[in-house]
Amino acid sequence: MNQQPVQQVKIQTADPSAIGLFGLAIVTLVASSQKLGLTEGVSFILPWAIFLGGVAQLFASIQDAKHNNVFGMTAFGAFGLFWFGVGMSWLIQLGAFGKALAGAADPKQLGMAFVGYLIFSLFMTVGAMETHKVLFSIFVLIDFLFIGLSFSTLGVMPEMMHDLAAFSELLISLVSFYASAAAVLNTHFGRVVLPVGKPFGIFKK
Repeated sequence: MNQQPVQQVKIQTADPSAIGLFGLAIVTLVASSQKLGLTEGVSFILPWAIFLGGVAQLFASIQDAKHNNVFGMTAFGAFGLFWFGVGMSWLIQLGAFGKALAGAADPKQLGMAFVGYLIFSLFMTVGAMETHKVLFSIFVLIDFLFIGLSFSTLGVMPEMMHDLAAFSELLISLVSFYASAAAVLNTHFGRVVLPVGKPFGIFKK
C-alpha cells in the first residue's frame, strides 16, 4: 500500500498589535476630549467606541489567538468588549432603548464594572512587565484611568477622580499612538526605528 506524501502548509499572520493599539489610541483620544471639557456629549464618541475601541481591538484579539498569544488575545479582547459595553451604556443613558430603561439606570452599576476592570488591569499590568516598557506604561496609565473612573462613578472625590481619569486617558492615547507606530515601523523596516524598551526580566529570564 503506497502512502501518500504529507504536505504541511504554514500560514503566517501579521502581528495585530499595531491595529489594536491604534484603535485604543483613537477611542481614548476622542473620549478624553469630552472628559477634559474640550468637546461635549457622547454622541460622536459612540462610532469610535464601537468601531475603533470595539471592533479593531476584537480583531486584534482574534489574530493574537492565532499566534497563541494569550496575553495579547486577552488584553485586546477584554478592552474591545469594554468599549462595546460602554457604548451600550451610553445608548441606554441617551434613551435609545426607551425612557423607562434610561430612567432605571443606576450609575453605580457602571462603577462596579469599572472596579472589575481595574482588578483585571492590575494583573494584566504584571503580565505587561514581560512584553516591553511602552506597553507596560500603557497598562499603568490604564490602572489610573480605572481608579479615576471607579471612584468618580461611585461618588468618591468625584471631581478629583474625574480629572485623574481624563488626563490618564489622554496619556493612554498618546503612548498608544507611539506603540502602534513602533509596531508598524520597526517591523516594516526590519530594525528599531522607535525603541519600546526591553522586558523587565523579573518573571522570565
